[in-house]
Formats: sequence, C-alpha cells, structure tokens
Amino acid sequence: MKAKKTPARKGPRISAVRRADPFFERESASYEQPLPSREYVEQTLAEQGVPLELDALAAALDIQPHEFEFFHRRLRAMERDGQVMRNRRGAYLLPDKVDLIRGKVQGHPDGFGFLVRDDGGADIFLGPKEMRELLHGDRAIVRIAGQDRRGRPEGKLVEVLERANSRIVGRVINEHGVTIVVPENRRLAQDILIAPGGKRPQPGQVVTVELIEQPTKFAQPIGKVVEVLGNYADPGMEIEIALRKHDLPFEFSPEAKGETRKLPLKVRKKDKLGREDITHLPLVTIDGETAKDFDDAVYCERQGRGFRLIVAIADVSHYVEAGGALDRDALERGNSVYFPRRVIPMLPEKLSNGLCSLNPEVERLCMVADMSISMTGAIKAYRFYPAVMYSHARLTYNKVAAALYEGDEGMRAELGALLPHLENLDKLFRVLLKARAKRGAIDFETTETRMIFDDNGKIAQIVPEVRNDAHRLIEECMLAANVCASDFLQQRKHPALYRVHEGPTPEKLEKLRSFLAEFGFDLPGGDDPHASDYARLLDKLKGRPDVQLLQTVMLRSLRQAVYSPDNVGHFGLAYESYTHFTSPIRRYPDLLVHRAIKAVLAGEQYRPGDWDAIGSQCSTTERRADDATRDVVSWLKCYFMQDKVGEEFSGCVSSVVPFGLFVALDDIFIEGLVHISDLGSDYFHFDEARHELVGERSNARYRLSDRVRVQVVRVDMETNKIDFRLVEGPERVTERSGKTASDRAARAARAPAAEQGSDRAARGRGVRSVAQAEVQAKAAPAPRKKKAPAGAAKAATGTQRKAGSKTTTKAAGRGKAAKSAKAPGAATARKGRKRG
Repeated sequence: MKAKKTPARKGPRISAVRRADPFFERESASYEQPLPSREYVEQTLAEQGVPLELDALAAALDIQPHEFEFFHRRLRAMERDGQVMRNRRGAYLLPDKVDLIRGKVQGHPDGFGFLVRDDGGADIFLGPKEMRELLHGDRAIVRIAGQDRRGRPEGKLVEVLERANSRIVGRVINEHGVTIVVPENRRLAQDILIAPGGKRPQPGQVVTVELIEQPTKFAQPIGKVVEVLGNYADPGMEIEIALRKHDLPFEFSPEAKGETRKLPLKVRKKDKLGREDITHLPLVTIDGETAKDFDDAVYCERQGRGFRLIVAIADVSHYVEAGGALDRDALERGNSVYFPRRVIPMLPEKLSNGLCSLNPEVERLCMVADMSISMTGAIKAYRFYPAVMYSHARLTYNKVAAALYEGDEGMRAELGALLPHLENLDKLFRVLLKARAKRGAIDFETTETRMIFDDNGKIAQIVPEVRNDAHRLIEECMLAANVCASDFLQQRKHPALYRVHEGPTPEKLEKLRSFLAEFGFDLPGGDDPHASDYARLLDKLKGRPDVQLLQTVMLRSLRQAVYSPDNVGHFGLAYESYTHFTSPIRRYPDLLVHRAIKAVLAGEQYRPGDWDAIGSQCSTTERRADDATRDVVSWLKCYFMQDKVGEEFSGCVSSVVPFGLFVALDDIFIEGLVHISDLGSDYFHFDEARHELVGERSNARYRLSDRVRVQVVRVDMETNKIDFRLVEGPERVTERSGKTASDRAARAARAPAAEQGSDRAARGRGVRSVAQAEVQAKAAPAPRKKKAPAGAAKAATGTQRKAGSKTTTKAAGRGKAAKSAKAPGAATARKGRKRG
C-alpha cells in the first residue's frame, strides 16, 4: 500500500497584474510577500493618466486586504521622496504630470536660493519669499511660476520633502533681550530663535543648536542650545566650527572603538600565514617632516638593463573587516582631513599611526606591487601579493634631496648602505620622467605654502614650500603602482572605483580657445584634445612673463577628478585607466581596491554594494574635506591680517568675478577682494571668456594676472572676508597680440578719431588708454614717493592636479559667483602627504 503524499504548502497566489511588475523578481528576492515596486506604482499612475485615490490605486495594482497597510506605508515613503504626491482631494499623482520639479535647495547668503533639479535641468531661482520656509540642503518640490529679471526660471514652493539641518553651529547674539544664533554657514540665511530653558550661553560664544522647529512661511526656525564650544577667538575654535558646519564626523562610533580595542599592538605570527617575507629587502619610507602615518615604502634595484621597483603599501584591509563598524565609519568619513596642526583621521590612531603605519624597524603587513620597468619607462611585468615587510629607515624628502641632489656628504654618510638603493630609485625616476613627458601628462607649475604658527595657535608666518625632486621621485613610484592596480582589476574584469578625470567640456574648450587666440596661441586636438596637446602648449608658454595667466585659464578649462566605477581614463595624467591603491590609511577608495585585488588573487569577487553610490560618497567627502579645510585656512588668514588694516601690498589678480577682483598678495599668499565699486567712476562689465572687467565708458580693463598694488581696508572675522582698495594698477607683463574686429568696431563707435590717436600714443607709454588713466587718477590717493615694483613677479596661485588628492586653499568666496569663477587658490596648505 502506497503512502499518501503530503500536499506541498502553497504560498499566496500571485495575480497576472502583479507579475507584470518589471521589478517583480527584485522585490521577491527582497521580501517574502512582495509589494508592487515603486517603479510599477509610477508606471501605473502614468498609464491611468489621472490622479487616483488610495482605494482606486490599490485596486489597479490588485492589492489584497492584508497588504493594504504595507502598501500605504510604501506610498508614504514614495511621497517623502517626491516620487508621488497628493492633491487637495487626497488623490495620488505624479509630480512630472503637473509640471512639478523636485530637487535640492542651494541657499545664498543674501536670502534667495536655487533648486538644483534631480533631473539635471537648469537650476530654478527661489526668491526670498520662497526661502522663508527652506534652509540650504533641504529637498523640495516646486512649480515653475515664471522668470526672474535675469530670465532664469523662477519657482514657487509646493512642498518640503526632506529637512537637511537638524544641528547648526553658530554665534550667539542678544538683541533687545531676544537670544538668537547666527549660523556660521552663510548659506543658512535665517537666524535661529533660541527657545526658553536649556543652556544659556553668553553673547559672542559659539554654540551648536538643535532645531526643534523648522522655518515656516510665518516663523523663523527655533532651536535649543545643546553644546557651547567657547569663544570665537579661542585656539582651535576655527576647526571646531568647520567640523560641525560641514558635518564632518570627528568621533568614532562606540562599535568602532570596541573593534579597535580588540586589535593587537603588533603583527602576530598567525597574521603572517600565507604571506611572502620581504623583511630582508631594505625598504624605506620617504615622507614630509611632520608626517605620522606612513602608507608606503619603496625599494629599487637594477634588473638586467631595466629596474625592479617594489612599492609596499600598508595592508589596512587585513584589520578593517568589510561591513564592520570600523569599515562603516571609514566609509562615512571617506578620507582623512588635514587641517593646519590637526588631522581628523579616517581610521583610529591605533591603526593610522600604529598597527597599519609602516613605522621604521618594526614588522608590518603590506600589499606589494612588484614591477619590472624597462629603460624606456614601460612597465613590462608586475604582480601583486600580500607580504610582511620591515622598514629600514624613516626618511624625509629634505634628507633624500640633500643626499642625492645637493651632494651633502654628511647626509650621504648617514644613509650609508641605503644610498645605492636610493640612487637606483633616482635613476628610475629619471626614466619615468621621460616616459611621463612622452605620454603627454599635464604638469602645471604651482606654489605651495606652509603656515608657521605661534604659541596661541595662530599664523605667525606663511612661507612658500619648496617641492624638490624627492617629492617627484615618490610621486612617480606611486603613479606606477596605481596604474598597475587599475590594469590588474580591469584585465580581470573585476569592478573597482577608478580615479576618473574627464577632459574639457565643449563650452569650456571654446572659451579657452577664444582666450588663447587673443595671445596668438591655439590648442591643437580639434574637438577632442588630449593631455599631450595641453602639455605641448604649456611647453611653448615656458619663459613667457604671462605664463601664470595662461596656465591658470588652461587649468580652469578642465573638469574635477572624481571616483567612479565607469573607467573613462584620467585626462590630466594621460592614463587610459587609473585608480588609487597607495593610501588606504587615509582614502577609502584605496581600501576598496586592496580588497578587490585580494579577492581576485583568491579567485573570488568583492561585492561592497552599489559601486556608483560608494564612488559618489567618496567624491562628496573629498569635496567636503576641501571645503572645511578652506574655511579654516581662510579664518586663520583673516586673523593674521587683522592688524594690517591700512597697510599696502603688491600682488596680482588671481580671479575676476562679476562683482570685482580677487587679488593674491606677494610674499604672504593671502587673497582679498577689490569690489567693483572701487575700480573707478564707470560701469564695469564682466567678460567671462576673457577673464576681465571692462569699463563701459573708459574701456579700462582689469584682467586675470594683472599686477596691482592694494591697501587693506577691512578684515571681517565674522564672514572671513578681506577687502582691499586699489592703489596702483593694473601693471601688465604683456598685452594681447591684437584687437579683434568686434573690438575695433566698438572702439570706433565710442571714441572720436582724435581720442583714438591719443590712446595710441598713451599705449606707447605703457598706459592702456587716456580714459583709463583719468579714471585711475581719480580713484587713487595722492602720488606715492616710492613707486611700486614692476615686472613679472610670479603669481602665487594655482592648483596641483597630479596623482594625489591635493587640497587647495582660497580666501573665502563672495557668494555663488565666487565659487564658480574664483581662482584655484592663492596657496596650497600643507596638510600631510598627498600622493598618487
């Protein structure tokens, strides 16, 4: 007798309507009882063509009674995200169908703002009335209500989707018995009323406020003080403000601290299993004088007619487990942040300065890029492997430069047996330099600076930082390792985060060519120029007195480098494929690359999640660190200039913006603004393509890189702004090669023939025009006895776009226009090592 079969338990029947969901499989994999996907809800609303009430929408999607509450929750989540919205009758509809646009609010210090659209369309202007209910960073839905006076689309607020600000740092002010906090972030244009009770700070103190009421159409935001940071001028206060203003994580989570405590203090025997032992190789670290975390060590030997280069990188991935608390904290931070005299590390100090740092004369775990390089600089072969190493010395750039390039016998004797290996490194460096030039990588000349502080933590002096060949030597070694890492993962088709740097946009390319044509130059390469075209042009410019002007404009035509899983190459370095491998202690993308390489070596695949989202996060945290560092440096420079009001300085125009000129001062490398109202009795118009302001009546021109002399008239510590007054200028090192046809026609229409003759004579004496000379004479004070020095002093501006994530510093901008048009920076603050 056969046993009866037990009937299999059947799950709930799925209707044909639900199976038509294009994302049914994804939802089924995520949920035991899948609901219609968000995309299917939007598709259904679009197909129905009319707003649907909840019951009607549920019926259209065949929602069962037991699913109703869960479906309603999904709709509420979609409503919060701006995917659907409800009309006055409560019916659900698609925002796009009623010409509603969602995006992120970008506030302006003057009270208005913009909606940066999610669909990538043109930004929508939001007037002060609409911004009453909004704060910078909020997400909102708006309706196009017309155009503003500049012809931009103007929006009317429909709904606030998400609030971005829960805690705000600012300064306490007491006005007629009412306590308010003025946000440090000037894009938050609304003052915060302090509710009764709680902490009662003193006027002038810096505090952190927790918002208990967001702004409405009729009321300001209300908050309570949760943290009193101290007085504005306290040592280190500028960093405390920047950390909170930019939402920089500066405390590790309790879980991350717990994981850190469990880590050993030194390399254990079990950690060495499965690793190659390279402790016998005389690897050394070469870093700056103040560096405390050592990511990389190098060694070079001759190999036949070529070289063997070993780049050993700290194996952070051995100690930071993927998905663990330390890993989550590291991803949130994205990178270490290097402030003057203080570092906010990506990893706890026990790792960054201890267990993972390649300190001298101790064993450390590492990942090795072992390369064979020919005499032409070509990498013939390479391999990656985990190893145990032993650093034989902690060297500095200055020591290596003294021994190799300055012939310092004392230093050569101190290096002893290491000297021949360093000489091999130098020979390889010369080979790699030739290969770099042949490849056509762009190399902009810049001036870096270093701040010297007094006992109170304020700037005592700003000095130029000399970048010697030892810096470049290490940089070339890191570039080689990064290129191999990128090639290794690409050849094996393993996903990775690439360091992507795209070439100029067509619009920027057109503006650059138009500007260069004024000086008789042209950028070759047609519609798709390569880095080598830029490099060849830079070679032609060497020795010209206006090289700083021309290379600055060339630099601005390039886009910003980002992290992305889509490999489109690195334009500036002229690499078809490039990634970051060499700094896992201070950059999260490098840690991901290490894990990916290890996975390939083990025959597996590393899946950290959404590579696009991680790349976007790392790019965002990099920009966030730059912004925070820039704020701190700007504050320190303002503090340094407080007692210099009334003094005069020579400098050059580092940026031209619609509201004036930014001038970078010689020797002290600090920027300030000459407002357009101080340029003379004329209407001045901004020419973005030529980077100049032009007087309507006088034809007076103020152009990028012009030499000027200015007087410090105001230093505002609250806004981090320095204002100058023009004393003498402009004094140009060159003139344009000729007038364009439009220039000549406009000139002829404005001035009679006699005045044109006078102008030609004036130009022969070094004056731009008679009218300009008259305007400058009216604006200038009494003649000085001692004339300002003339000549082609090198402008202290620029940005380094090399293998590393160099962080540039600027004086504080003047609104949105300053951010888009401002010079790459008067100086580059020294904030730890920034390598490929």
